[in-house]
Amino acid sequence: MTKTFRMLAATVAFSAMAFAAQAQEKVTIGLAVANLQADFFNQIKESVEKSAKEQGIEVVTVDAKGDSATQVSQIQDLITRQVKALIYIPAGATAATVPVKAAKEANIPVVTVDRNPEGAPGDTFIATDSVAAAKELGDYVCKVSGGKGVLAIIQGQLGTTPEQDRDKGFAEAMKACPGITEAGRQASNAWMQDEGFAIAQDMLQRNPTINIFFGRADALALGAAQAAKVGGISDAIIVGFDGDRAGLEAVKAGTLKATMTQQTQGMGRLALKSALELIKGEKPPAEQLQPATLTTADNAEAFIKEHP
Repeated sequence: MTKTFRMLAATVAFSAMAFAAQAQEKVTIGLAVANLQADFFNQIKESVEKSAKEQGIEVVTVDAKGDSATQVSQIQDLITRQVKALIYIPAGATAATVPVKAAKEANIPVVTVDRNPEGAPGDTFIATDSVAAAKELGDYVCKVSGGKGVLAIIQGQLGTTPEQDRDKGFAEAMKACPGITEAGRQASNAWMQDEGFAIAQDMLQRNPTINIFFGRADALALGAAQAAKVGGISDAIIVGFDGDRAGLEAVKAGTLKATMTQQTQGMGRLALKSALELIKGEKPPAEQLQPATLTTADNAEAFIKEHP
């Protein structure tokens, strides 16, 4: 009995030590999101958290609500909490480099998603290949418009990676479509639908001949569609970018002509995978660009049922 008891005690002690070691090794990752009001960022958050839960990894998520100063403070708190890695979606171009520099000073690896701070990039950057995607979208607009029309562009936040890349790609397509003339462009502050509506309404009042809108995000495009409806314009070609839930439903309904569906779920999983690799001392590629899919009424339903 004594021998058996000792063996049992030893087993329990070993199990307790193993459990303690496992607890000590539990990985905590910080996820700093630009603005959870946007479905695009919400989908990435959901994907990261779901994948982490499946692997027993803790994720501490903070939402900057579009404010750069708030995000700097939130990430400083994550650094104080000694997260093992940071997945970072900058709230804007202003002060975007500060969190990366602070994390690296604390020896915390950084995975940047969607936006990569100029001058202080993440250890790896995950995003859609927005240049190629926007060019494909522009080529589609040229095709469905018959190569003619008056274009207005509702931009995202100036200085951000997606705004710059979408501008570059779409401009390449428009060079090959000289029959479409640009009537004007105006930037939004937060890529939101109400901004898209106000900007588009102002543009239409100044130039009623506008019949093509490119909203750099689906929300901006939906705002433009609302303005066109209020203005009694039923034949405008309106396209967006993101493939978020509202955008896909609008494409299916014919409110938007097309969007580019980004792999938000895949990007979230890849962000977590890359963070874990960096924690282990591995080096994922400096840039991991993902393709987007041109989405029209013909294929929107498939993405509504299961987002990539």
